[in-house]
Amino acid sequence: MADATDVERLFTFDAVVMRGIPDSLKAEALRTEDLGEVDLEEARKHHEAYQSVMRDQLKLHVEVLEADESLPDCCFVEDCAVVVDGVALITCPGSPSRRPEVTLIKRILGGGLGQEIVEMTEKGATLDGGDVLFTGKEFFVGLSSRTNQKGANSLANAFPNYPVSGIKVNGHLHLKSMMSMAGPGIIAVGSSDHSQKAIRQIKKVSNFDYTTVTLPDDAAANCVYINKTLLHCSQDEFPESYKVFAEKFPKTPRVAIPNNELFKVDGALTCKSLLICKKPKV
Repeated sequence: MADATDVERLFTFDAVVMRGIPDSLKAEALRTEDLGEVDLEEARKHHEAYQSVMRDQLKLHVEVLEADESLPDCCFVEDCAVVVDGVALITCPGSPSRRPEVTLIKRILGGGLGQEIVEMTEKGATLDGGDVLFTGKEFFVGLSSRTNQKGANSLANAFPNYPVSGIKVNGHLHLKSMMSMAGPGIIAVGSSDHSQKAIRQIKKVSNFDYTTVTLPDDAAANCVYINKTLLHCSQDEFPESYKVFAEKFPKTPRVAIPNNELFKVDGALTCKSLLICKKPKV
């Protein structure tokens, strides 16, 4: 069983992989509903602000990969791999149009970033990284329109030291469309019926106890805890949820990151990055 120090270590990173936003995202990116036209200029400003926080404030090595116009969703790198403790499971995204995205991600992770590459081999297995919630002690995998039980089994095989539990996802694209880790042992979760049903499933199957922080907005429950700092929604986007973060995390360094443009194509804060602990060269 991981102690508190071990768990904090698993939320400590020294590198981040991101990818540029292609022009094709505006018209061709996948979306579950019509939330309006994406302002590419504004989306790129938000993307650059995210990079700046990682590089200048958190002092991470930021690897920004070039956008690929033939892959309109390629900036959502989280879906392409699950990276924990020096091991990178290369996923098979649920949408066939996104599967070519993993090729470059695999090369980068296994190259200069020194991760041990594991690939999914079971026929018919699909897994999006956005469905994978790693608590530092165990995995919860959203069983959604993009991720199936075979994909969850592939994750369990790749990370045999951690329990893996499947969680049924309804009403959202991914499990992390409605919840994420806001700190060691702390799950931020939305207040909708779908979100609350999912968190009840987690509490029922979990091997450990977690504190939950409930937010008025499901989308705002997607946040990034990294190096003892919490990146979350901006006040302009979700004022009531922003207020909850301020009240519940008064001693945690917090940075508000706007994301309202990429949210129109199902892009949450965690979607835009792969957080890495670089393995030392032998």
